[in-house]
Amino acid sequence: MNQALSQNLRLLCSYYKSIAEVCRRLGISRPQFNRYLSGKHRPAANTLRKICDFFGVEEHEILLPHSQFQRLVQVRPKPQREQQLAPEHAHLARLQQKSSSDIDKYLGYYFEYCLSMSAPGKILRSLVCFERREGSVYYQRTERLVDIESKEAPASHCKYLGMAFLLVDRIFMIDYESIAINEISQTIIFPTFKSRVSKLQGFRTGVSARGDRMPSSTRVCYEYLGAQASVTKALKLCGLYPYDSSAIDASIRANISNDFDPKQWLFRAK
Repeated sequence: MNQALSQNLRLLCSYYKSIAEVCRRLGISRPQFNRYLSGKHRPAANTLRKICDFFGVEEHEILLPHSQFQRLVQVRPKPQREQQLAPEHAHLARLQQKSSSDIDKYLGYYFEYCLSMSAPGKILRSLVCFERREGSVYYQRTERLVDIESKEAPASHCKYLGMAFLLVDRIFMIDYESIAINEISQTIIFPTFKSRVSKLQGFRTGVSARGDRMPSSTRVCYEYLGAQASVTKALKLCGLYPYDSSAIDASIRANISNDFDPKQWLFRAK
């Protein structure tokens, strides 16, 4: 039965650009999928269901003898061949393949702290959510641009959408502002070597969403809220805080302070 499954899987994969692309779209690692292709292992029930849904066949069909399965596939509409990927898709696919699965440790919700590029001297607290979808890690960063101490000031929002990759020993994030679509930013975060995620430090480059749009860099700190969080309650705590606000932990303020050591030639993360 495993041998028939192996041959049938290879036939189905032949309608796509590559096995690597099938693995990426299924969210199954290449080594794991290779074990199914070799006939050494049979997928667990939920994985087999996922594979069958992707290829558009039934579970009992994919386990048929190969000659019978070939005839069945021949009389059905062929699976649509994978279209040639645009160059940027190929680059993203390579990054995803190299990104460590250890990044799953960092999925969930965070408060992000940094010195605001739009309101000099203010600390901006934003909400960030990391999630895995279709084998890749995506995130959304929501900025609520309102002065927390001014209850009458109307709030405006910026929503950034992006992808994250754990390459060697750094988390690389790239996103764009999805409402005005007027900026791209990159953030690099230090992962933690502790078993529990608490606070993460890093560095961002981008431009101000308001004013002169001057290219700038700022240190950032991520405070882990958990795998789940009340988005409504968390967003109410987001906004612009005075630099010396008691609502901001002193350790966070120290980590995002943009002080510069005169002995350093480059502005660096802490």
